[in-house]
Amino acid sequence: MPEESLDDILLDAEDHMEKSVHATAHEFSLVRTGRASPALVEEVKIDYHGTPTQLSQLAMIRTPEARLLVIEPWDKSCIRMIERGLTDANLGLNPQNDGKVVRITIPPLTEERRREMVKVCQHTAEQGKVAIRNVRREAIERLRRLEKAGEMSEDELHRAEEGVQKLTDEYTHKVQSLLTAKEAELMEE
Repeated sequence: MPEESLDDILLDAEDHMEKSVHATAHEFSLVRTGRASPALVEEVKIDYHGTPTQLSQLAMIRTPEARLLVIEPWDKSCIRMIERGLTDANLGLNPQNDGKVVRITIPPLTEERRREMVKVCQHTAEQGKVAIRNVRREAIERLRRLEKAGEMSEDELHRAEEGVQKLTDEYTHKVQSLLTAKEAELMEE
């Protein structure tokens, strides 16, 4: 097994931190605001002839208006399956079909529900930050192993640890920025 280098450790840490930010952003996209978004339903599993299939693979999902989702199945015979799958997903939405498309009207959120959603987002952001800090801890452990093996000096270790901390601060800030934007989106009427 080839020895790992300082650059490998830093690049790996940055890659994992970036993935944590993307995962947090994805989780935020699933949180319902007062607006219609295909992300609300695209990953819902539909029982398509006995096979659980993501809705996004069965239909085109559009948002013609701010509070309306229109789901147009490629195969019109599965419209009832889609409607049932959306109802069973317990999203708090009321799908209605006219034989050709499924329409979902997104009700406005109450103030209390908005505050609950903000708390969910804060928890999600904290999980993202913890994931980033875990990447930092692992990177520092790997750096210390290199130093112990005599492959870097104590000064190089100190500089590398500072580099990992800078990355950690940068990616933690990105998660915080995503949270701030999502909170603003949730609280707007």
